[in-house]
Amino acid sequence: MKIISWNVNGLRACLKKGFADFVAGCDADAICLQEVRARPEQVDLDLPGWTVHWNPALKRGYSGTAILTRTAPLAVYPGLGEDALDREGRVLTAEFDDLHLVTVYTPNAQRELTRLPYRCQEWDPSFLRFVRKLEKRKPVVFCGDLNVSHREIDLANPGPNRGNAGFTFEERAGFDAILKTGFVDTFREFEQGGGHYTWWSNRKGVRERNIGWRLDYFLISGILRPRLRAAGILADVLGSDHCPVTLELD
Repeated sequence: MKIISWNVNGLRACLKKGFADFVAGCDADAICLQEVRARPEQVDLDLPGWTVHWNPALKRGYSGTAILTRTAPLAVYPGLGEDALDREGRVLTAEFDDLHLVTVYTPNAQRELTRLPYRCQEWDPSFLRFVRKLEKRKPVVFCGDLNVSHREIDLANPGPNRGNAGFTFEERAGFDAILKTGFVDTFREFEQGGGHYTWWSNRKGVRERNIGWRLDYFLISGILRPRLRAAGILADVLGSDHCPVTLELD
């Protein structure tokens, strides 16, 4: 099973930059999207062989998630089941025979860290409770833009960014809490070095010089570790300020 995750930074914009061609050539079984920033009726998708499942934000042109599948899921669940946290369309779950697949677009702490308390005190604990509850039924694969670089090797300039959104102690501790429950950061099962990023600023030359952050992840329940065959970053794929990340399971 091959799965791709991609923060497309606006699906309508990404479609103009080759999204459909990428889907046609990616050989994936499912594609998880974040920051679609559109409702289904606003997007003209011509993707033969694929079904698109949506969880748009209530606010138009903002946030939102989607999952593209080749095989019909048993069920699709939008949100965390908590009204106060589900207005931005940040979580979508597809249930298959042997696992739950969750796409998540974690809230950004924002400049001046104005949303850090919401992120760390409300969102992170609620999301972790949600995926652990899913685990009681079936193993979980969750993926997406988690808006945190976990370790210093996960961003090009850790020193000056320490304490900034995406690299605060609180956000990194939230990621630690996920790992302590047994979830596996799949990319780090194959690559222990630095220089591997999934997001780059739009400032001129930043992506070309690979001054980036690893913000996008695939995490799996520990019980799925024996099925893990590959996890990667498609840094050469353009169309967004993020690039796709991949997972392959037996």
